[in-house]
Parts: sequence; structure tokens; C-alpha cells
Amino acid sequence: MGLLATKPVETPLPQNHRLGDATGPLFSDPACYRRLIGRLLYLTLTRPDITYPIHVLSQFMLAPCQAHYEVAIRVLRYLKSHPGQGILLRADCDLQLYAYCDSDWASYPMSRRSVSGYFVFLGSSPVSWKSKKETIVARSSAEPVRVCCDNQVALHIASNPVFHERTKYIDIDCHFVCELLGTGIITTAHINTHLQLAVIFTKALGTSQFSLLLDKLCVYDPQPPP
Repeated sequence: MGLLATKPVETPLPQNHRLGDATGPLFSDPACYRRLIGRLLYLTLTRPDITYPIHVLSQFMLAPCQAHYEVAIRVLRYLKSHPGQGILLRADCDLQLYAYCDSDWASYPMSRRSVSGYFVFLGSSPVSWKSKKETIVARSSAEPVRVCCDNQVALHIASNPVFHERTKYIDIDCHFVCELLGTGIITTAHINTHLQLAVIFTKALGTSQFSLLLDKLCVYDPQPPP
């Protein structure tokens, strides 16, 4: 990209960005923007630290604005600050899976859809992560709903696990997860917001919090630049 002499930055995405409702001029060479984002998508396979920024920027492949291109260049400037950074797969592993999930409710200003993200460890080694815009609009993240239904069997099934044998037409995945929760193979736990590792996949963070989470996610640069 001809940016070898550019000044590096410490975070790939500016905090409190407004890329979703950017109204500036369109970028003059959208094909160049698409090629750049396409290349950066491959890098997210080993660089979870740029997963959320690339997820955001890939929303504007059809008609990117100048502001979108400038932020894409910022990602390159961030990569220059830590060119060898990647995930660390440790030799000492307890072979247990640990997962973190987070959601940024209604964060897309144009559609008010939420962004969800997750991060999975095998022992202390990162093995899977994702940032995704939800396909529907969520009215609330924790709002009680009263549902009226004329099917008494469905109502009994929802309130009484004894009727689970009648639920063959309900999604199998739901029951699979419920069984794992019942046997203790999967357990759930509340975590403080400041310790939520998956937040790095749902929103742009400041330098201090971003660096702290990268360390906890086992993302390192074995040979940092001087």
C-alpha cells in the first residue's frame, strides 16, 4: 500500500467511531478498498485483535466513503506497530474449553442491529473467535415478554421439562445445549464488565483497555519493534 514510512498507532479503530452513519464523499477507488479489506480478512485468522475493525469495515464494500478508507489505513498503521503479533498456543494445556461472549446492543445506527462476539480458549490458548452483526433487531437485551398461545402442549413444554419427549419438532440444538447444562458439561457464570474478554469483538476500545485485553487473550508480539 506504499505506507512503509507511515506513523504507527496503538489501536486499530478509533474509540467512539461513527462509521455506520458516515456521510462524507465516496472513496474514489472502491476496488482498491475491497482488495485491502479482502487481504485483511485473511489476517484475522491469526490476529483476533483486528477482527472487530475488519468486521465493521467490511460492511461498506459496496460504496465505501473516504472516512472508511482512512480507517482501513489506520488498521495498517496499527499492524505496523506490531508486525509480528499473533496468538500464542501454549504447550501446557488442561484440555478444557473456556468461552466468553458479549453483545453491544443496537450499536449500528443505520439499522439498530446489535453486534455479538465470542472468544474460546482451549486451556489458555485461543482457538476460536468471531464478531457478527445480528440478522434481526433486538428490542431489548433483557426484557420480559408475555406470549399468548393456543397450544397447551407447547405451553406445558415451555414450563415443564417432563414434556420434553414431545418436542421433536423443536430445534435439536436447543435441547442439546440444555442437556449439557443439566449434566454440568457446560456451565455458565457471570463476569464483571471490566473482565469481559469478548468486548474486544463488539466495540472499539481505548489504548489502555485494548492492551490489557490483548494480554489476557494471549495475543503477543515475540519480537516487538524497538
